[in-house]
Amino acid sequence: MPSERDNATLREMLRHVELSEKFAQGRSYEDLHSELMPLFAIVRCLEIISEASRRLSDELKARHPQIPWREMAAAGNFYRHRYEDVLPERVW
Repeated sequence: MPSERDNATLREMLRHVELSEKFAQGRSYEDLHSELMPLFAIVRCLEIISEASRRLSDELKARHPQIPWREMAAAGNFYRHRYEDVLPERVW
């Protein structure tokens, strides 16, 4: 059973998944090229999800090996340090 910290982190991750879906809702791929605000909002949600994934316990991650935890955590580094490469094509 997940710890309370894991549960809180998972809830926060889910909240940011839902927010990113809300920011993308009704928008096309082309919209992300022309509307920077939703693109930036979605990227910020992805950064938060990435960072939160690092806080989950190793036990929880081991119970769900089908989830690419390492890639999820590494994505945040990409958003923060290779921001010039964070293009609408990649976010979409």
